[in-house]
Amino acid sequence: MSLYNKRGVSAQKEEVHAATKHLDPGIYPKAFCKIYPDVLCGDENWVNVMHADGAGTKSILAYLYWKETGDINVWKGIAQDAIVMNLDDLLCVGIYDQILFSSTIDRNKKNIPGEVLEAVINGTQAFFDSMKNFGVNITFMGGETADVGDVVRTIAVNGTMTARWPKSGIITNEKIQPGDVIIGLAGYGQAVYETEYNSGIASNGLTSARHDILHKTYGARFHESYDTSLDEQVVYIGPHKITDEIMDGERSTTIGKLLLSPTRTFAPLLKKILENHFEAIHGLIHCSGGGQTKCLKYIPENVRVVKDNLFEPPLIFKLIQEASKSDDREMYQVFNMGTRLEIYANEKDADTIISISKGMGIDARIIGRVESSGSRSLSIVMKNQELVF
Repeated sequence: MSLYNKRGVSAQKEEVHAATKHLDPGIYPKAFCKIYPDVLCGDENWVNVMHADGAGTKSILAYLYWKETGDINVWKGIAQDAIVMNLDDLLCVGIYDQILFSSTIDRNKKNIPGEVLEAVINGTQAFFDSMKNFGVNITFMGGETADVGDVVRTIAVNGTMTARWPKSGIITNEKIQPGDVIIGLAGYGQAVYETEYNSGIASNGLTSARHDILHKTYGARFHESYDTSLDEQVVYIGPHKITDEIMDGERSTTIGKLLLSPTRTFAPLLKKILENHFEAIHGLIHCSGGGQTKCLKYIPENVRVVKDNLFEPPLIFKLIQEASKSDDREMYQVFNMGTRLEIYANEKDADTIISISKGMGIDARIIGRVESSGSRSLSIVMKNQELVF
């Protein structure tokens, strides 16, 4: 059993998918988000989309960082994480504007004071204000903030997004076909709309990252930061403290900042691409839960996806793999490994899309292709091996 499973989490969420398999898949089953007819207004030319997600256990990392450093600003990043894990999923069905957001925050009042709530809520509005500068309009509808100390030990920050969108502007992934190339967008670096360098960690796999990177002393000092019924052999088994300094290339940073880089949104970039090159886009996949295997749920049945030119994983993933001793197969199933979003398109359109992305400070390149196959599969090809899923 992997360390991931021993900690009570699942990279592929098999049981979740089994529990929901009988639900209505919506009118476009391969779309990245469930899409329904326009029940709000009854217009057959429009659709409704609602999506829920959150920052996950990254909020526990923020708690440890805040307790260790006193830096309240770390919670603004958690607000962004909860938003972007919704927003960038909506981007993958073509929605990039006129979106409603409702926040859900559960806290243990004993450990999370009002100043933390204020930082999260104000951080939410600040993110929306920044996106408005790029024509991505999101209305903050408030939400629910509950004191549920018997449910959570620290804080859980989640949200729901909804939108009404013209059916003609929806990306359904049904156009993905043999001959397409896959353009990968990097989740690390510094986009023109970001204020600092991003490690690329996003908001998936943080249970594994937290326990594999951080030192045993965190469990001893902060019992509220983990499930105390877990085997101690899988709890905070790493070599580092949050404040440990480390060089990321030529940049000096800390372990905590690498782990807590706010999840990058691709909204300003995707808005530009979708407004000007909508017909060029055959499919969009957000490499979130499931990492580089996420695409398997959304590609057609008769294709094989080959990824043989992925970005070199940035430092944070190398640190996690060294500390956890996880093999490449598990790493690529759990983490995005630096390639956060995939655009499926004709090869003739690739240079244009890549140029637009690089113009906004986001590295992009062709990372693979789609081939005809008797059954759906994925191959990740690296220098010394091929991983087949």
